[in-house]
Amino acid sequence: MNKKVLFLLAPALLLGVHTAARAEVKAESFSLSPYIGGYTFIGKDRLETMPVYGLRAGYNLSRHFGLEAVFDYVNTEGKKNSGIGDGVDVYNYHLDALFHLMPESQLVPYLAMGFGGQSRKYPSGADTDHSTFNYGLGAKYFLKDALAIRGDVRHLMPMGDGERVHNLEYTVGMDFIFGGVKEAPVAVAAPAPKPEPVPAPVVVPPPPALPTDQLTITPASVTKGDRVTLTWTSSNATSCAIEPGIGPVPTSGSMSVTPAQSADYTLVCNGAGGTAKSLAKVDVVAPPPAPAPAPVVAPPPPPPVVVPVAEPAKLCKPAVINIKFDTNKSDIKPQYHDELKAVGAFLKEFPQAKGTIEGHTDNVGTKAANMKLSQRRAESVRNYLIKNFDVAPDRIKAVGYGPTKPVASNKTAAGKQQNRRIESNFSCE
Repeated sequence: MNKKVLFLLAPALLLGVHTAARAEVKAESFSLSPYIGGYTFIGKDRLETMPVYGLRAGYNLSRHFGLEAVFDYVNTEGKKNSGIGDGVDVYNYHLDALFHLMPESQLVPYLAMGFGGQSRKYPSGADTDHSTFNYGLGAKYFLKDALAIRGDVRHLMPMGDGERVHNLEYTVGMDFIFGGVKEAPVAVAAPAPKPEPVPAPVVVPPPPALPTDQLTITPASVTKGDRVTLTWTSSNATSCAIEPGIGPVPTSGSMSVTPAQSADYTLVCNGAGGTAKSLAKVDVVAPPPAPAPAPVVAPPPPPPVVVPVAEPAKLCKPAVINIKFDTNKSDIKPQYHDELKAVGAFLKEFPQAKGTIEGHTDNVGTKAANMKLSQRRAESVRNYLIKNFDVAPDRIKAVGYGPTKPVASNKTAAGKQQNRRIESNFSCE
């Protein structure tokens, strides 16, 4: 049996050695499959296991499903002491359905099931025919598109005389394939082109707004030596200056000055949109002349004793100063020394005057830190007046209000600059 198997498989093996194998089961293909193997009669048949020779002719309805017509032949003999004798011819013929599990692979396993008949011819002349049901499994190994090695195992169940027997058939053979179609590859749609980017609209920024400003002086007319208050505001401005004699100032604020003579003060503010200018005039008049001395008159007789009336207290005007600081600083800038010098002169002229130094901050940082910073600023001004103008310490108090009393918005740098300030008020008792 081994020599016959090798003889049957030799051409296929030689073809497989020289062929790059890459095949599959194809729909609408025909096959012709000679095979050889062994056939075992199990149980009551009392026949010896012998070689089987056969041929299959098939048609694949699709890649997965196929039909095969099968015919094979076994020459066997009765077992020892069976009384059957030699020369028993067994013919199997059936129609099978095949289901291919992996039809696109080089190695294709399959399941099989079919129905047909079996004829037996005994030496005694007693022939039998039985209906036969079979099922099994197998595998095809493709050597090339039209050639495959095939192995198959079947369980056959002939039925006759009200009794079922069992046969086992195991074979190896070749599949010769004719025709067939390959499934067209699935077309992969080309990706849709990306849409052209929509250009961003061109936004033309509006022209910068023109700055505006306003300067006022209160009062507009004073006696020489008296103080006046300059107050100014602006919008759309980044820097301002007041002349003569003052220089750069915040974009809004106020300060007190003592003009030596009549003057025209000019506020100039610059911004991205241009320059704005405001004028304010102050008139300084000379003090009235001293009254002429009274003529010398002989003293009158002594008047009656009366209770003397106290002379009214000398009046004084309150002094208001406005000092601003850099962020988180308490140092006094040199530009405010003249301002403090005027305050010092006022405190010397009116020794009964007392007042409070108020410190203020912007909202940068925590409230607790700003409360401490404003207190340091107020004390810095107080100490400057005490040290430089010999003012009694009990005449001046220092109070820090932190960010609790803003005079401008903290959303802009200019507003924060205005809020970092000192406001001092003095009055006579």
